[in-house]
Amino acid sequence: MIHFYKFDGAGNDFVMIDNRDGVISLDAKQIERICHRRIGVGADGLIMLESPKSSDDGDFVMRYYNSDGHTATMCGNGGRCIVAFAHLLGVVGKKTTFRADDGLHTAEIVVWNDKERYGLVKLGMKEVSADGISRILDGWLLNTGVPHYVQRVEDIESIDMKAEGSRLRHHPDLGAEGANVNFICDNPDGSLMVRTYERGVEDETWSCGTGVTACAIVSGNHNIRTRGGDFKVGFEADGKAYRNVTLTGPAACNFEGTWN
Repeated sequence: MIHFYKFDGAGNDFVMIDNRDGVISLDAKQIERICHRRIGVGADGLIMLESPKSSDDGDFVMRYYNSDGHTATMCGNGGRCIVAFAHLLGVVGKKTTFRADDGLHTAEIVVWNDKERYGLVKLGMKEVSADGISRILDGWLLNTGVPHYVQRVEDIESIDMKAEGSRLRHHPDLGAEGANVNFICDNPDGSLMVRTYERGVEDETWSCGTGVTACAIVSGNHNIRTRGGDFKVGFEADGKAYRNVTLTGPAACNFEGTWN
């Protein structure tokens, strides 16, 4: 029996497992079944919280799997959720450093309600080189932990995300493994609306942390709105790189249970 927690970061949901003792090993088919929304817990991904192997790993290690059971180097919302999860377990305080497959990340819990198990988490993201942003097709391609394609549209609500997202996600110009696909549009209040089709999930998610970060960088807009919630993306641009990139948004523990 595997004890799990269900978290979401602005509607991007994850099965969280405390695997600090290292006894849990799941293959791709098992992870895919757990994440299945009809016969499993239901989630966009599964995240293992693991013990650091050395002091270079920080307070813990994040192991992330998409809902198809395959690993991804980073997940922005998952990163914020695992920080909240580690805080809930008493592993870390309000500030922490941890390792994901794309390197070390710093994070801070800005607000946390112990009773509600809900709060705001600020996560340090990877630096993005200006040379690493390419104009391609009708948009931009960049890597904010995983590759993202960003395209500006006039009417974001009318897009068939399943069809158009899948078409672009597999476009040969986006590389052999493809990329996540984001559509952006300006809101009347000055914020940026973002919708994301995620590879590995192979569908639209309510929000995507690395996608939100990518959209903020190419648009220059720090205030992002998604179907799952709002984000604040911080960065400093000097013409050569986008440095001190941060992603702030909600994280919540919704329930916990056991998987047989």
